[in-house]
Amino acid sequence: MDNLKQAIDAVQTYDIVIVGGGIVGATLACALSRSRYKVALVEAQAIEQLTAVFANDKSERDIDQFDPRVSALTVASQTFFENLGVWQRIKNKRISPYQEMKVWDGEGTASIEFSAAELYQPALGHIVENSVTLSSLYEQLTSDNKITLLTGHSIRQVNLNSDCPELILENDTHIRASLVVAADGANSLIRKLSGLPTREWDYQHHAIVASVKTEKNNEETAWQRFMGTGPLALLPLSNGRVKSHYSSIVWSAVPERASELMALNDEQFCEELSRCFESRLGSVEEVSKRYSFPLKQRHAKQYVTSNVALVGDAAHTIHPLAGQGVNLGLQDVAVLADELIKASKKGLTPNDALMLKRYQRRRMGPNLAMMGLMEGFKQLFSQDSLSIRLLRNTGMRWLNGNKFLKNQVVSQAMGLDSKVP
Repeated sequence: MDNLKQAIDAVQTYDIVIVGGGIVGATLACALSRSRYKVALVEAQAIEQLTAVFANDKSERDIDQFDPRVSALTVASQTFFENLGVWQRIKNKRISPYQEMKVWDGEGTASIEFSAAELYQPALGHIVENSVTLSSLYEQLTSDNKITLLTGHSIRQVNLNSDCPELILENDTHIRASLVVAADGANSLIRKLSGLPTREWDYQHHAIVASVKTEKNNEETAWQRFMGTGPLALLPLSNGRVKSHYSSIVWSAVPERASELMALNDEQFCEELSRCFESRLGSVEEVSKRYSFPLKQRHAKQYVTSNVALVGDAAHTIHPLAGQGVNLGLQDVAVLADELIKASKKGLTPNDALMLKRYQRRRMGPNLAMMGLMEGFKQLFSQDSLSIRLLRNTGMRWLNGNKFLKNQVVSQAMGLDSKVP
């Protein structure tokens, strides 16, 4: 009898369970705290890890104070976080606004420069360390206390075939919900078990990420140089000083080149980075620990089933050359939360078929369009023929000289025209 009671007590029933407590999943949880649904968030990491801002306590080097994983948050993403009450928490920790963006062709002479002043905006966007964003989201969730946080335990078993899906955690907790939202990343377990197929292909690029210190300050500018082997971006980081000499790098390169770069010692890597960056900020003086990972484009053919919805990297992954990955995921969250909140007010179940299809229609088109655009950029700048180089340099010069069109392009990228639900 006691065993039966314990088994019953271990079953927890919700309207919605979000699987994956990264930035996208935690943001959805914050957004759904305004709905009438009972919501749980499942994440394998412990709450202490999720609320900690990155810091390498074992090193006295300033270069190791930054999280090597950063996101370039657009104005639209900032507005969404403001509406959720999270942005001020992020701002109180550490953010790095950038006023300008400078992009140039490493195989030619053309360049494009974007400026916040031309758009009458305080910034083009903000570079924010992922641990800063994540800890701010969990501070909001724990202070709000409207979402059940099931952290610190991995999922052991999943059954999505019934009308009420069930998840079993490693600690034997059974979770049942009408709707399971997969926010569990590019290799999503929930997506695989739900049978939602994907189209995917290898970019033939590996990304190297790290923090660096340069001789000159970062000028609150996001820099990007396109080379035949892949794009190199330096994104400004703030350490509390007015003029910071720190930046985050995202260096995408063909696998052979990436392996060569990772094999260099720190001094050699700094020298090579200075050379490839054309010493725009003087010499690179220090580099933190480097991380490398392969890049794949992936897109689910459907985002929803009768009881599952995909968001963020579980639905789509994109090349990081324009920093749009997390922003697309946050747009998924904004739209899904908007649909679910409307459904809750109407008394509908969270797995209402028409509502889920609306979410899919509203997000699939924009996601595919952005993925197609990024693939086009990658292909354009990876071509080394003289005719292609002439074409892209002519195009870059023309766009840089067309102030109206250039500002339209950057406004779209910033999400200035987006309506946050």
